[in-house]
Amino acid sequence: MARLTTFPVSFKVGGKKIIIVGGGGEALAKARLAAKTAAEVHLFAPRISREITAEFTANTTAKSAASSTVSSVTLHYRSAAVADLENAALVFVAADDAEADEAADGADVELVVRAARQRGIPVNVVDRPEECDFYTPAIVERAPLTVAVTSEGDAPVLARVVRARIEAILPRHLGALARIAGGLRERVFSVLRNGDERRHFFEALIDSGPVDRALEAGDGNEARRAAAGLLDAHAVGATGEGFVWLIGAGPGAEDLLTLRAQRILQSADVIVHDALVPEAVVEMGRRDAERISVGKTKGRHSVSQAKINSTLLVLARQGKRVARLKGGDPMVFGRAGEEIAALRRAGIGYAVVPGVTAALAAAADTATPLTLRGVSSGVVFATAHGAGDRELGHWAALAEAGITLGIYMGKTVAGRVSGQLIAHGMDPDLAVGIVVNAGRDGRRTWRGTLGELGGNHAAFANGPALIFIGEAVRAGDWENAAALAPSESELVA
Repeated sequence: MARLTTFPVSFKVGGKKIIIVGGGGEALAKARLAAKTAAEVHLFAPRISREITAEFTANTTAKSAASSTVSSVTLHYRSAAVADLENAALVFVAADDAEADEAADGADVELVVRAARQRGIPVNVVDRPEECDFYTPAIVERAPLTVAVTSEGDAPVLARVVRARIEAILPRHLGALARIAGGLRERVFSVLRNGDERRHFFEALIDSGPVDRALEAGDGNEARRAAAGLLDAHAVGATGEGFVWLIGAGPGAEDLLTLRAQRILQSADVIVHDALVPEAVVEMGRRDAERISVGKTKGRHSVSQAKINSTLLVLARQGKRVARLKGGDPMVFGRAGEEIAALRRAGIGYAVVPGVTAALAAAADTATPLTLRGVSSGVVFATAHGAGDRELGHWAALAEAGITLGIYMGKTVAGRVSGQLIAHGMDPDLAVGIVVNAGRDGRRTWRGTLGELGGNHAAFANGPALIFIGEAVRAGDWENAAALAPSESELVA
């Protein structure tokens, strides 16, 4: 098994100096990183790039001076000297580009590096791992919280890619939450008796809905009040009721789940999920979280809506953090309104996390502009299931006015619906596009006209279907879509 050749640590640099030798692009990158610390940053080079000068000096004419300082970065227009190492914590040699290489005195640099090592000051030589005493990790900064990713100098680009992915997952207000936790630390130790109680409190603080929402809104005072109230509840053993998140799981592809949804799934005690949510998405939750399937599919309603509402209330009253995971977006044909009403009546806290609804995933799959200047001025999402003559007449009028229709749950009634729309005056030659399993690897597509939709055909494979109707559909990329063609096949339920 491969072993690490470095030991990851965090250096204390507050009140000390960080020395950067070089005046080009690499020096700029190191200066930006070092400037985020509480250290005094000193950059040395006889010639310093315009980018560095513009970023770290208020007056670019300062080049004529011996040095210039803005914030904690001081630019020195000369080579570094041994005397500059006094009170230094780290040294970076970052003379990477031609200008800096020509300007820097190689002998002086070697002298400074040798002197630094004699004084026990670690040195990093950019792009020369074999000459480095330490490596600079790719950093996700949420001060005072820091996440560092390093490849021990072997693959710095890979480390930066991993850092970017972590950066996207962690909320911006995580540092503020860490400061709140630090501010409560002394009181936590005084009112909570043992390590388990303290651990449970900090876990609850990290996942607290009220604290999280206040921080997202930028209200630090309210976040601190909510955190203090949470600590009071833990101190008397009354941690209160749980919280319910109604989360849109998107069309089914794991990488279309939002970052917020991923974060909440990782903190939920229970995941209550629908049948259309793939197992791979459910498995993105905490490993020890309870899973409850309340799947409802066409023709087989395994759990009533009333039972789902009751389940959410029972779990929340047990103090559980509940992720109610729905396919697509919870507010689009997801019956979220009924669940929210039940939670409101019970006085239980909740929040909605949006997801990518099927129509938007289908439009992306086929590059179909649902609104198109001069063709379609709007789009209407509707469900064909249970649609009556009045609704169909309304849809026909909208389509005639240039509105694109996005029809959900229309597989078993497509033939009837198309016939009635035509009867209400819609053009049989109006473009139709169908996407089954939108947003997933196994998606299938068909194209044709409203008149062709009326016959029995094999257009509907197993899986949820989205039907687009309107002239804007012709502007999409349906090149690889199968043609709608009448057949003797029955529609798949």
